[in-house]
Amino acid sequence: MPAKILVVDDDAAIRRLLRNTLLRAGYAVVEANDAKDALRQTALEHPDAILLDLGLPDRDGLSLIPQFQAKGAVAILVVSAREAVDEKVAALDLGAADFVTKPFDTDELLARLRVALRHLRASETTQKIVPRANLSIDLDRRLVCRDSAEVHLTRKEYDVLAALAKYAGRVVTHDRLLDTCWGADEDPRVEYLRIVIRNLRQKLEAPEPVGSIIANELGVGYRLRVDP
Repeated sequence: MPAKILVVDDDAAIRRLLRNTLLRAGYAVVEANDAKDALRQTALEHPDAILLDLGLPDRDGLSLIPQFQAKGAVAILVVSAREAVDEKVAALDLGAADFVTKPFDTDELLARLRVALRHLRASETTQKIVPRANLSIDLDRRLVCRDSAEVHLTRKEYDVLAALAKYAGRVVTHDRLLDTCWGADEDPRVEYLRIVIRNLRQKLEAPEPVGSIIANELGVGYRLRVDP
């Protein structure tokens, strides 16, 4: 059965573009033009993923994210014209899988949707994640290998990498990484996180170009890239 995608947008032209794009990609599509209809369609159709606009006529889309999640496992991709970093951070912290800014490239949107759906279907705690052909991260064994050779990481480096690996392909915000890897007792700061990310890149990416594995989402957080 094809994955079912709910498109939530009050702009009929955007809904039509997304519907046609998704249908060509082999997905089943359901539509809603406001928050009330989106909640109703979620309860009736049980979509696998939701493409959510934030500027809905009856309600701010951000407030819908927890309600969608309360109805069952679903991948939520915000698709919005809002560009403010705090809006992106808020959506991701609420549980959105990704944030795509309008106007968007349909191929990129489909790629991000595929990643979100793969993540939805995978176990976050027991899977071996292989983001690139030469790199494996085994969360069960706390083992990281590059080109079949073990990579020795500090405890903090491993904690940050594991946090990114559990959400591979998705943006993990600065605050979530700091809370997860440092905790309130360690007075965490973004500067510490940047140092750890820099060290991880040096250990994991050579001889690949710097930045090819851990992507920086400016002002928001980091994303562990996965093979398409």
